[in-house]
Amino acid sequence: MIRVAVVDDEQLVRSGLRLILGSAPDIDVVADCSGAAAVETLCAAAPDVVLLDIRMPDVDGLTVLRRLRALPCPPTVAMLTTFDAQEYLSAALRDGAAGFLLKDTDPEQLVRAVHTLANGGRLLDPGVAGAVIDGYLAAEAETTASAAVAGLTPREREVLVLLGQGLANPQIADRLGLALSTVKDHVRAVLAKLGGLNRVQAAILADRAGLLAGRANSDGREYAADAVRAAAVRADAALPNAVRPEPLRPHRRPPHHTATSPDGTP
Repeated sequence: MIRVAVVDDEQLVRSGLRLILGSAPDIDVVADCSGAAAVETLCAAAPDVVLLDIRMPDVDGLTVLRRLRALPCPPTVAMLTTFDAQEYLSAALRDGAAGFLLKDTDPEQLVRAVHTLANGGRLLDPGVAGAVIDGYLAAEAETTASAAVAGLTPREREVLVLLGQGLANPQIADRLGLALSTVKDHVRAVLAKLGGLNRVQAAILADRAGLLAGRANSDGREYAADAVRAAAVRADAALPNAVRPEPLRPHRRPPHHTATSPDGTP
């Protein structure tokens, strides 16, 4: 007999799942409760499988998941989710969830899912598969980008941040109080260390590595919502990993005009 518990903040959902699962001859629903009472209730009921709402108002489903996984003999936990809770999926995987089910899963599929979980399997509802894969790839991109910038010197990281904000070399030189030739050397070093990227690709990588978070461009806007996002969308179509995208067209900026005196000298 498979011992199952259901944790959801909605009584109607709990009752429905209890009715469906209770109709299977080899499944015993030993407990159902809201998130606030989850850990205490489940410790007493000792279920084999827990169906846990990923988002609840009293106690977050991820918090309950982490507490259950920390038990000496933790149950197998699958997350109950909806289409509007997809931002939680990657975190649930990292915290030990064995799978994901949509709350409107067909009754027969729900019973089969419990059998799969009880036998040590993992499951992924097709309705959330795309979001889980996207979340995994995004996490991989962030990790790869962070590793790539770890080899930069503090000054090179400053230069990369300003590249990510869309500044040209003369603007970077002015911002850092450096000679233009020195900035050019730093920019060449940064792009080389990042694997021969161009400036747009380097900006995308800086954003993925979290270097642009909370920083504003010269217009005072958050740059993460600016050109890097647009460039990333274009680049990601051919981008299986974070660091070596397919070559993009060089980003051309208007020439920098230096003010001159009437006799032509700067």
